[in-house]
Amino acid sequence: MAAKVLFAPMAYSRYEASQTLPEKFTRILQKSGLAEKVNGKTVAIKMHVGDGVNYSTIPPVFVRKLVDFIKSNKGDCFITDHYVYRRHPERRGYTESNLGCPVLDNCGYFGKYYYTKEVDFKSFKHVDIAGLIHDADMMIDFSHVKGHGSCGYGGACKNIAMGCVTDRTRREIHGLEGGLVWSKDKCTYCEKCINSCNHNANSFDEEDNYMVNYHNCTLCQHCVKICPVNAITLDSHNYTDFQMGMAICTKTVLDTFEPGSVYYINVLTAITAICDCWGLTTPALVPDIGIMASDDMVAIERASLDAIKVEDLIPVGVPQGWELTGEGHLFQQLHGKDPYIQLEALEKVGLGSQDYELITIK
Repeated sequence: MAAKVLFAPMAYSRYEASQTLPEKFTRILQKSGLAEKVNGKTVAIKMHVGDGVNYSTIPPVFVRKLVDFIKSNKGDCFITDHYVYRRHPERRGYTESNLGCPVLDNCGYFGKYYYTKEVDFKSFKHVDIAGLIHDADMMIDFSHVKGHGSCGYGGACKNIAMGCVTDRTRREIHGLEGGLVWSKDKCTYCEKCINSCNHNANSFDEEDNYMVNYHNCTLCQHCVKICPVNAITLDSHNYTDFQMGMAICTKTVLDTFEPGSVYYINVLTAITAICDCWGLTTPALVPDIGIMASDDMVAIERASLDAIKVEDLIPVGVPQGWELTGEGHLFQQLHGKDPYIQLEALEKVGLGSQDYELITIK
């Protein structure tokens, strides 16, 4: 049986509040079955709080709608992400006074509160589950949909696999792709790679050699993507193993919860080329689409990807001078990576099905 995916579209027919996306989101929540699930529960709302001058994360109006809904149905909740305090979420309106609940670092203030689960997939051995995620009764995976240079696509899976764990786990997953290689002959020493690193993991030594501190490095590849002369590359590009690593990590985190205690909401607005963790926002690739919700991760990811069509491309969303390859999904044409491989990996580890029925909420 196809999984049900609730969908609130951007389209409207009248100039009135009931036709807007926040009010449609309220109707999604009312039809979701969450009212019974959150009753008496502590709910972790996992979302990306953005960074720097990013302004494309989930607008606070939608977060407050979700928090108020949970509280009105006798649930207790908190917003959580990794690196919360250093990212200054208050600059994007994510404060307790605005949202109605605390905004907390999921591994604690010092990043040392987590539970380790061992896995065995090639070089991927440890899933360090964030303590506040692990301890919650329930999780709502509240994801901003966008492209991603490493994952190809960032949605519900990426929000968990990279956002509910420690740097060690992120490093092991990214390590499935390969390590960093620097070409001194190509390098112009512009230091964009240094300035773009969120982890203080790279530098030039006294002899002008590029150095990577792999204790800090998560292999997020910001340095690879930003280098204007391709002086930094990966020594391999094992994308399929990387996606399987993400799927295994996601399943390990979700196994923390009782069946039926995780729900997925994907926000398809300000759909940009790269992740919010870059600390910047580029123009949208396609017009805003709406919001989707489901209790099946794979179904909602498939529905989200299917809704993002290359035919709807807004050219300014692609960097000047870049050309799409003309092959596959829009994100594949942009990043060279098939986003549907991520869904196949999620199916293989038993996290849902790509078969879905889209139910439009008007």
